Amino acid sequence: MRIFSLLIIICCFNFCCSTPSEKMSLASLKLPTEKMKGLSFVAPSNPFSDNPMVQIKAVGADWIAVMPFGFSPNDSPTIRYNTSRQWWGERTEGTIETIRLAKESDIKVLLKPHVWIHGSWIGNLDFDNEEDWIKWETDYTEYILTYAKIADSLNVDVFCIGTEVKQSVIKRKEYWSGLIRDIKKIYEGKLTYASNWDAYQMVSFWDELDYVGIDTYFPLVESKTPSIRELKKAWQPTVRELRKFYRKIGKPIVFTEYGYMSVDGCAYKNWELENRRTEIPVNQKAQANAISALFEVFWKEEWWGGGFLWKWYPDYRGEGQMRRARFRAADYTPQGKIAEEILKDWFKEGKLK
Repeated sequence: MRIFSLLIIICCFNFCCSTPSEKMSLASLKLPTEKMKGLSFVAPSNPFSDNPMVQIKAVGADWIAVMPFGFSPNDSPTIRYNTSRQWWGERTEGTIETIRLAKESDIKVLLKPHVWIHGSWIGNLDFDNEEDWIKWETDYTEYILTYAKIADSLNVDVFCIGTEVKQSVIKRKEYWSGLIRDIKKIYEGKLTYASNWDAYQMVSFWDELDYVGIDTYFPLVESKTPSIRELKKAWQPTVRELRKFYRKIGKPIVFTEYGYMSVDGCAYKNWELENRRTEIPVNQKAQANAISALFEVFWKEEWWGGGFLWKWYPDYRGEGQMRRARFRAADYTPQGKIAEEILKDWFKEGKLK
C-alpha cells in the first residue's frame, strides 16, 4: 500500500512539474477533421464533353486536386502560364470550370499550381545570381497570386502555395514567408505546400500553414511484384519518421501526391521508370498491391489526413482506350485496372470505417 501511494505521488509530481512547453506541445497537436479521398485531376486539352465528376463520384472520391501548370524553359528565371499554347484545363478558364463542376457535385478541391521545367525538375531549380532569383520570384508571385484569387473567389477548400520547389524553399526562406503573407491577404482558406518526399523536413514554414503536404514517392521494395505484406514492412521506418515529425510540427500530414505506375518494380523508384514506361512490362498487380499497402498502413494513423492519388484522366474511356494507348496502360492512372477496384473498396465500400 505504501509503495502504491508513493507511485501516485511521483506520477502527480511529474505531471505537475512538466514544463509549460511540453504541455503546450501536446495541446497544440492538430488532428485532421477527415481523410481526404482525393484524386489528382489531369487537366484536359479541350473543354469537357461530359461532366467528369460523375466518374469521380463513382469511384468514391470526395476531393480532387486541380493543377494549373506554369512552365519554365530549363535554367530560365521566366515562368509562363495561362497562355494560348497551353491545354484548356491548365488555363484559368479551365481551372475555374473544373472547380465549378466539382463544387456542384459536392466534391472538395485542393488547388495545386505546379511549375513544370522542360527537361528538368522544379526541385533542382537553382540560380547563381540574385538577379535571376528575383526575376523568378517575381514571376512566381504573379503566377501563384493569380490562382490564390481564383481560390478565394470560388471558396476552394485548400490552396497549395507550391509544389516540390526544393532548392528555392531551402535557400530562399524569407521569400516564402513573405509569399505566404501575401497569399493570406487574398485567400482566407486553408493552406499547404507539396514537398517532395525527401525534403519535407527541410521546409521552414510549416507553422505558417494548415497541413504538411508530402508528394509521397518513398522507395520501398525493388522486386517486380512485391506482396502487400512486404510493402507494409518496408513502410514501417517511414511511418515512424512521419509520426515523429507530426509530433514535432503538430499539423496533420496529407499526401498531396501518391501513386504507382502499373509496371514491374513500381514500388521502388518511380521517377527512374517514367521515361521507360513503354519498355517495361505492364504489371497491374504490382500497382494494386502498392496502393493497398499504403492504405492499410496509413489509414489507421490518426494524424494522416488522406491524400491525392496520382493521377486521374477526365477523358479516359475505359479498357478499349487502354489497349490502344500503351502509355496509359503503364501510367499511374488506376482507371480500367485492378487498382480502380482497390480505390472503390477503400473510398466507397467501407474499408475506411
